[in-house]
Amino acid sequence: MLNSNDSQIKASVIVPIYNGENDLPDLIRCLQLQTYPRNQIEYILVDNNSNDRTAKILKASVIEGAKEGLLFKALQKSQIQSSYAARNQGIKAARGEILAFTDADCRPFPDWIEKLIQPFTNPDIGIVVGGLIALPGNSLLEKYAERTKMMSPHFLLEHPFGAFGQTANLAICKKAFKQIGLFRPYLTTGGDADICWRIQRETGFKLTFSGEAIIRHRHRSTLPELISQWQRYGRSHLYLHELHGVDLMEDLTFKTSLYCLSRWLFKDLPRDSFQLIQGKVPVIDLIKTPIELIISQARNSGQREAILPEKARQIEWLD
Repeated sequence: MLNSNDSQIKASVIVPIYNGENDLPDLIRCLQLQTYPRNQIEYILVDNNSNDRTAKILKASVIEGAKEGLLFKALQKSQIQSSYAARNQGIKAARGEILAFTDADCRPFPDWIEKLIQPFTNPDIGIVVGGLIALPGNSLLEKYAERTKMMSPHFLLEHPFGAFGQTANLAICKKAFKQIGLFRPYLTTGGDADICWRIQRETGFKLTFSGEAIIRHRHRSTLPELISQWQRYGRSHLYLHELHGVDLMEDLTFKTSLYCLSRWLFKDLPRDSFQLIQGKVPVIDLIKTPIELIISQARNSGQREAILPEKARQIEWLD
């Protein structure tokens, strides 16, 4: 059972990083500004075989953090190219009772950890999902993601198979990992759902949502990045089907695509164009349907072409 005074709960923040030189300075600054007591928290940054300046930036963060009374740890995980293997490396080195996860392309609010930790004063809670909002961007695709709340955790909390949260903003008590094992190190996507479902199914711990524990997430700004992202989501769906029996998504048929495009061209586009002139809708609403069709096709192709590697079934354990 955790101390009822949440400021006394020791926490570890774990961040897997691959070629993060452009994101790391802003992320590290956000971590430096956390309001959580500095003597109760550590920041574990795990370089997952980067080939840019990530290692140098992490080394500098350890030195700079020490000057400010902050504990930054820079680790490496090069044997397995997987963010989940990198997170496992961080978990094994962590000294906290609560392990919080985020990613290099995320920007936590200053009170993120403070709000994320608070629910753990209830001993029944083993998983806390935090809020995700868009980091403001300039491209149409970033504006689309913000407009549609693409990363909102509410979609995942209402998942028909079972609630889960993304590792972009997720906290798990260390006791849960001791009972069911760590992330599957060879899994390349879908590991956040897998770990949440295993904990809820195999332990007495419950999941809850902390909407005040907010992280801003940088969305994809180019079409190839967006397609790659949704192909990955499709692969994760196939992997979770193999691991947990989740129903597969139906393929987007040519007939359905043609219908959606026709409705957009002859109904939605004229209507939204008129509303745009009146200042009632943003310009991004004009192209929502084509973007959604691209996303659906990418997700379907990811699911259709995915093959779960046998090694991805393996679960790593704490020593």
